[in-house]
Amino acid sequence: MGNGNDQQEWVSLRKAAEILGVHPATVRNWADRGELTSRRTPGGHRRFRRADLEHLAQTQSPHDVQPAEVKIIIQNALGQTRMQVGDGQLDDVPWYAAMSEKTRGEMRTYGRAMLDALREFLADGAPDESLSQAIRLGKEYAVVLTDDGLSLPQALRGFFYFSDLILNSILTWSEITQPRNASEWANLLRQVNNFMNAMMLSLVEYYEEE
Repeated sequence: MGNGNDQQEWVSLRKAAEILGVHPATVRNWADRGELTSRRTPGGHRRFRRADLEHLAQTQSPHDVQPAEVKIIIQNALGQTRMQVGDGQLDDVPWYAAMSEKTRGEMRTYGRAMLDALREFLADGAPDESLSQAIRLGKEYAVVLTDDGLSLPQALRGFFYFSDLILNSILTWSEITQPRNASEWANLLRQVNNFMNAMMLSLVEYYEEE
């Protein structure tokens, strides 16, 4: 008794996010893309059907429903890095040559950690208040490089090299794939830039404190 009412119960955006375990912005993005049924109240507020949310929560995790573009872009950036390092393309680049072998190994680890953190950030809807991972990684990146004697310009050149690989991967993917809409790509670029900028500022602030 009452089961039919439960099936047709409509809940708020915030409640939908709680049921799915993601940021409200992520739920909003899925609704905008037509991946999650929603309707609006007379006052313009979104409402989501509880039955749909519970089904999604049981069958898929946030990373399962993360846009395929994000996974491919990040894997592409990682692949480019491995290829260029493996081929020795960076051996004569001053900032890379200044690193010890130990630091190069640690940078590979941090590179992977940064991509994982970026993936999680995007999967959560990229809220500005959730940049703590980027800030932490920027500081840890700076600690390793200062201990190895790299200057701030050298550290920034290395950082820009890696961030450029990510941005180039986004641009390349947008050229070979028909985007769902232009604003979606613009939003993805803005979110990635927010993450990378927070990490870079954290790096610079650590150097200035030294």
